[in-house]
Amino acid sequence: MIFDKLKNKIEATGDKERTPAQVVVQDVVAVKKGERVLIIANPATNEIAQDLFMASAQAGGVPTLVYQTDKTSFDNANAEVLAAIATEPEVCFSISNIKLGKDPAATANPYKTEDGQEFTHIFDYLLDGKKTMRGVWTPGITVDMMNRTAAIDYKQLGERCKKMNELFNGAINVYVTAPGGTDVKIPVTGRKLMADDGNFTTPGTGGNIPAGEVFISPVVGTSEGVIVYDGSMTFADGDSILETPITCKLEKGFVKEIEGGAEAKRLLKTITEAEQRAVQYEKEKKLPQGQGAVYKKNARNIGELGIGLNPAAQITGNMLEDEKAFHTCHFAIGENYDNDAPSLIHLDGVVRDPTITIEYGDGSKKQILVRGALQE
Repeated sequence: MIFDKLKNKIEATGDKERTPAQVVVQDVVAVKKGERVLIIANPATNEIAQDLFMASAQAGGVPTLVYQTDKTSFDNANAEVLAAIATEPEVCFSISNIKLGKDPAATANPYKTEDGQEFTHIFDYLLDGKKTMRGVWTPGITVDMMNRTAAIDYKQLGERCKKMNELFNGAINVYVTAPGGTDVKIPVTGRKLMADDGNFTTPGTGGNIPAGEVFISPVVGTSEGVIVYDGSMTFADGDSILETPITCKLEKGFVKEIEGGAEAKRLLKTITEAEQRAVQYEKEKKLPQGQGAVYKKNARNIGELGIGLNPAAQITGNMLEDEKAFHTCHFAIGENYDNDAPSLIHLDGVVRDPTITIEYGDGSKKQILVRGALQE
């Protein structure tokens, strides 16, 4: 009965107007006939997950839908969910209300590729390690967000991301200032800019829906200055628009001081919990020997600088959308994307109206954002 209703909902759109789920299935991941599509959801994301199920079936795929309870930053995914991912589907959608959940076996004994890379989650291993899977993850997505931000012009987004990639080519430092008080230097020598451009059509590619950001991992242990988060922030138990800015003072790439009101205390609590859990996990053999101290240290690492490029996204207090919004950048505290700063957390925080300047090896500089506006 329920799937008949979903089928009717999709068919009612006709050929002229596609649903957001159809756009994602057809344009973003390009599901093909016979491909296995795994969809992992929570009860709160039921409607979106079912729409993706029907759109995948309509495209000729073979979808499977699995539910688990909500997971926070510190929770493990259900064993059945991890086992389902381990079947190596061609496409995997993680439609989570908060997080997918950790992989405890891989955290204790990471997956390793032939070139020596280590992965602490089966999802990441299949996506970035073996590169056999296409993936979409949507922590915190809502029906409203899906309807507003998913069916965008992905060709235009791809062009924006391509231009940003060209601008970051040869960068050695990125300087970010903002009206709220942010003034920070981010060294990026040797790092590659990554893009969440909505083109996840080949094995080994994936990203968020809504898509729409570029991001880079700072060189570990090098960022200096002050970040004032004045948009929104991720905490262990969810995201929030900030009523009071959070000021983080950096020293050699790590957060040394956190100042502000109740939300600053909430951030410090999350970081402290990650530090304590890292040490405890090693004692419990949930982390390899010697990694407890590494994970503890990196709980204060500046792991990402990202720039929002989705014109339909707004700051709503939901980081999945907030970090994609125009006129913003975001910095993450914790794990990075280059696999050289493992941590139990990755906490994104938004900075409004940044001015961003890139410095190159020859000493020249280029402003790419001025008070949040992209410079053409």
